[in-house]
Amino acid sequence: MQNILEELQWRGLISDCTDTPELSRRLAAGRVTLYCGFDPTSDSLHVGSLVPLLALRRFQQAGHIPIALSGGATGSIGDPSGKSQERQLLTQDHLKANLEAIKPQLARLLEFESADNPARLVDNAEWTKHVTLLDFLRNIGKHFTVNQMVAKESIRARMEDREVGISYTEFSYMLLQAFDFYELARQHHCDLQIGGSDQWGNITAGIDLIRKKLSRPAFGLTLPLITKADGTKFGKTESGTVWLSPRRTSVYRFYQFWINTDDRDVIRYLKYFTFFTPQEIAELEIEHAANPGGRAAHRALAAAVTELLHGLPATQEAIRASEILFGGDLSGVTESTFHEIVGEVPTRDLKTIRLAAPGIPITELLVLAGLCASKGQARKDVEGGGIYLNNVRVEELSRAITLSDLLFARHLLLRKGKRNYVVVKAEG
Repeated sequence: MQNILEELQWRGLISDCTDTPELSRRLAAGRVTLYCGFDPTSDSLHVGSLVPLLALRRFQQAGHIPIALSGGATGSIGDPSGKSQERQLLTQDHLKANLEAIKPQLARLLEFESADNPARLVDNAEWTKHVTLLDFLRNIGKHFTVNQMVAKESIRARMEDREVGISYTEFSYMLLQAFDFYELARQHHCDLQIGGSDQWGNITAGIDLIRKKLSRPAFGLTLPLITKADGTKFGKTESGTVWLSPRRTSVYRFYQFWINTDDRDVIRYLKYFTFFTPQEIAELEIEHAANPGGRAAHRALAAAVTELLHGLPATQEAIRASEILFGGDLSGVTESTFHEIVGEVPTRDLKTIRLAAPGIPITELLVLAGLCASKGQARKDVEGGGIYLNNVRVEELSRAITLSDLLFARHLLLRKGKRNYVVVKAEG
C-alpha cells in the first residue's frame, strides 16, 4: 500500500484528521474502505466537488476501496454546513434524475469495474426509507445531546442569525449523516469518512455514533475548501458556476477556467487537481518562476484536468479552439471545434449579404459586422494591418469576401486587433 496520508499532506490536502497516527497505522495494515458523500441537488457536479472526489481516486489508486455516497435521503433535506439560508427542498423524482445524470461523471473519476478494489456507489435512501421517526429517535437520536449539536460551527452560525435561523429539518442533518457513517461501517466495514473542512462536525458525530453502537474506532479526514488568491470564489466565473457536465459548461469553457488560473494559485492547483508527480510539479514550478508569461504550468493544469473529466479528443479540440482565439491557424480545424468558438465570441447573422461573385468588400463587411463604425474607419484598420479574416491578415483594401471564404459553408471569422472577434453567419 502507498502512504496515502503522506501524499495528501504533501499536496496540502489535509485540513484536519482524527487520530492521525492510528489512522496511518490502520492504512498501512491493509485495505481500508472509505466514503465521501454528496447530495444530488443538481444534474451535474461542479469543480468544487473535485477535491473530495479526486481524494477518493487517490485512495483507490493506493489500493483502498472508495464509496461514493449519494444523498437520496439527505439531499431531500439539505446540509446547513456553509449555507447562510435554507436550501430548496427537492422531490425524490428530481433527486433520482439528478443522480442518474451524475453517475457518468463519477465513472470518469472512480474505477467501478476494477477487478481488485472496485469503487461503490450507494444511496442513503436505501437504509432510511424504512426507518420510522420513532425508531430513528430511539436508536440514533438518543446518542446525541442538543448541547453537542449546537456547539457545531455550522449549527451555531445559523442559530446566531436571527433573521434566517435554522429549521428543525436542517438541524437534524447531522444525525442523518452520522447514521450514514454508522450504516456504512456496519454493512461495508467502512472505517473512514472524508469531506470538506465544513463537514468536520458531521464527520465527528458519525465517529461518536460508531464508537457507541459498534464499539469500534472510525476515522475522519477533512480536505481544505479551495480559495482563490484574488479573494473570489473558486469554481465561479462571470458566467456562473463551472460544471463538470459539458451540457452546462462547454469543454472549451472548462479548459479556459483552468487556463485562466491566477499565477499565484497555479502550482497549488497542480497539487490539488492533477496526478502529476512531485518531480513533474517541481519542474513546472521552476519553469513558471523563470517564465510566467509562457504559462506552461497553466497549460499543463488545464490539459490534465480537462482530459481527466472529458477525455483526450475533447481536450485536444478545446486546446485547438483556444489557440484559434489567440490567432492560430484555422487549417484543418473541425466543425465541432469551430462551434466551440462560435459560443464564445459575438455572432452576427448576416445571411442576407451576397457572397456570390464579385462578393462583398471587406470594408462594408466590417461595418455590417460591427467591428468598425464606418467604412472610413474600416479602411484605416485594414491599411494599419489590424484586420484578419479567418485568422489571416487582410493585406489589400480591395479585398472582396466571396463564397470561397466561408468556413463550413456558413461562417466567417473576423478579427480586429489581437482579441476583438466576431463570427459572421452568412450564406451563398
